[in-house]
Amino acid sequence: MFAPSEVVQLKQPCFTPGRLFEPGRYNAADLPDVAFDMGLVDHLPPVKGNSPANLNASNPEPQNLDE
Repeated sequence: MFAPSEVVQLKQPCFTPGRLFEPGRYNAADLPDVAFDMGLVDHLPPVKGNSPANLNASNPEPQNLDE
């Protein structure tokens, strides 16, 4: 359904046993399967023009809950 290199939108926070994924844009391969299973991920509309689709620069790295 999603290509591993596709940039997708995570609509809600996604909690896993070791990490917290904040809402934002991610490569599909970087998100856990549970985010897709729960319907938390949407396709982004096609990018217009010649600029490449970039990840949200304001989206921090997922947090490690072990700290």
